[in-house]
Amino acid sequence: MIAAAEHGFNVSKPCGNSSRYDSVLELNGCFLRLQVKSTLCRNDRYYICSARTSSRPYTEKRVDFFAVYVIPEDLWYILPVRVVIRLKGNLLLAPHRKKHKYERYREAWDLLRAWKPKTRAAASYET
Repeated sequence: MIAAAEHGFNVSKPCGNSSRYDSVLELNGCFLRLQVKSTLCRNDRYYICSARTSSRPYTEKRVDFFAVYVIPEDLWYILPVRVVIRLKGNLLLAPHRKKHKYERYREAWDLLRAWKPKTRAAASYET
């Protein structure tokens, strides 16, 4: 939440644990739902982050973006929900490798700034 505020967003946190997202970001009247994940877990090549839930799955109707914090590297990956929900397993991040699959999402706060709901209906939030 602090990182998002440092990038110019107004940040709100839903009360309780009933929402499918962790934070709501607002910039210039545009609101988006953010699911926040973090990881310390690393194998020889990747940091491993679970983007799955044991209850209702994440969908584009419930979340707009994932923000994944790689703690040992002190960096963020900002991924559109459509990228994450396609995964069959864990999200594998390799910030130390050039041309890594998710490199374009590394510190990609500009994706959040550019986001616009597709329709008014898309802006209504389902929990």
